[in-house]
Amino acid sequence: MTISRHFVTEILRESIGDAELNADLNDTIRMLAKEDRAGRHWCKENGYQGYTSYASLDDLPQRATCFDQLVRILKPQVEAFAAHLQMDLRGKRLKLDNIWVNVLEPGGSHTGHIHPHCVLSGTYYVKVPDGASSLKFEDPRLPMMMSAPAPREEADEAHRRFVYVAPKVGEVLLWESWLRHEVTVNWAATSRISVSFNYRL
Repeated sequence: MTISRHFVTEILRESIGDAELNADLNDTIRMLAKEDRAGRHWCKENGYQGYTSYASLDDLPQRATCFDQLVRILKPQVEAFAAHLQMDLRGKRLKLDNIWVNVLEPGGSHTGHIHPHCVLSGTYYVKVPDGASSLKFEDPRLPMMMSAPAPREEADEAHRRFVYVAPKVGEVLLWESWLRHEVTVNWAATSRISVSFNYRL
């Protein structure tokens, strides 16, 4: 029997941070969560359990050096992942489109979504307490499967319909922006803190 693999969906997972960067990010993010009234208002209006700067701040790398440092660390990771995916960028480079922070309180979650108009998306993890949310990725073929039987319970990760990734502090996850994903419920006793971002052509 000959079996070939097609339409592979890949996710990069890499440890890139250190304790000093994480401490700076943690302190800065907590300060933003206190001072960003517009962000807090947006979270309240949209039922976000915690704080995100997604809809309020668009200048994090200019606002604090720790974000600028993170962006500099991310750049080679993003470029290497795009090359690994064999993307034809037509002589262009991927550019940071937006970057925002997330403080997900206990009991909070973020429902399934994609990141339109971007090429690569990702999240860097600043604080991940025990019991914190995993990132749940969905098989992009799911809407077309119709009556296809579900995989067996012991099926390997490559054949599952959903994959759960439990991140660690200092790790970055990167994926193509069309890949549907969600943040599962944060069962930890404290907040889960991360920095998310998008890259576009």
